[in-house]
Formats: sequence, structure tokens, C-alpha cells
Amino acid sequence: MKRVRCPKCERYIIFDETRYNKGQNLVFECPDCGKQFSIRMGVSKLNNIQRKEDLSEKEENNEYGYIVVIENVFHYKQIIPLSLGENVIGRHMKGNDINCPIETNDPSIDMTHCSITVKKNNNGTLKYILKDGPSNTGTFVDNDILRNRECRIIGNGSLFTIGATSIILHTPEEESE
Repeated sequence: MKRVRCPKCERYIIFDETRYNKGQNLVFECPDCGKQFSIRMGVSKLNNIQRKEDLSEKEENNEYGYIVVIENVFHYKQIIPLSLGENVIGRHMKGNDINCPIETNDPSIDMTHCSITVKKNNNGTLKYILKDGPSNTGTFVDNDILRNRECRIIGNGSLFTIGATSIILHTPEEESE
């Protein structure tokens, strides 16, 4: 499966590339905004190499940790770095100014679904607090739903789910051990 982004609203459209030949022109119509656009099928090895380098770079260069969005039918694997303070997680939409957007077609993820607050304790260790948005479909940690505005302390390797998307927290402590 491949994805192409609408040039007007930036929504991803997923299609099966195995049904088309190299060099073939495809015309898409965005289901959100109705914009029609075309692409030409081809292979770009450079983009794949750059994408792999970007993912490993994000893992190595983050002192506050990062989240890994697990690939599913709605989106590809994504690594999103965290910063000190509140990290608002939600669906990427043009004009939505959040600091941890997930590029997805998952309709069950809100634009501001949940947040992870990264704080330093008095002893200098990092503390990660997950809070629901409030969201329409909820945030699940260890198969327990967080109520609106409920907070939960999570740690390295914690798995939480928003909509149909599973996310894993990675903290810098895990790399130094």
C-alpha cells in the first residue's frame, strides 16, 4: 500500500500500488475537499533512504524521549520526539497547531486527542504523565480507559492506544541502562 497527500488539505489517500505499472498516470479525488490531482507511478529510492535516516536520527538525538506510532492500515510507522512540557498528540490537519501531530487517516483520532507532559523531578529524573484530551473515543493504557482529564504516569515501553492507533513511549533512561 502506498499513500499520496492531497496538495490542498494535506490528507493522505492510500492506494494499492501493485495494481498499476511504472510510468502510469493516476488521478485522485480527495474525499475531504474534492480536489482532483494526478501523480505518475515511479520508484524513488532516494526518498526511502532519507526516510530511514530520518527515523534513526530522531531516535538518537532526543534527550526527552520519543513516541513510536505503530504502523497499521491508516498510516505508516512514525517516530515523534517529545519535548519538556506538554506534548499534545492528535491527528495532523492543515491549520491544527499541535506539537506532536500523527499523519493518519484514522477517523477515530481527534485533532487534540491526548497529551504527554514531560517534567523533571527534584532529583533530575524525567516523569511522563499521559492525559486524555478530552477525546471522542478515549485513550487506553493497559486496556483501561482514561476518563476525561484523568492523568496516568507512564514509563519506558508503555503502550497506549488512541482510536485504532497504538503508540509506545521510549524514554532516554532505557538507552543509558
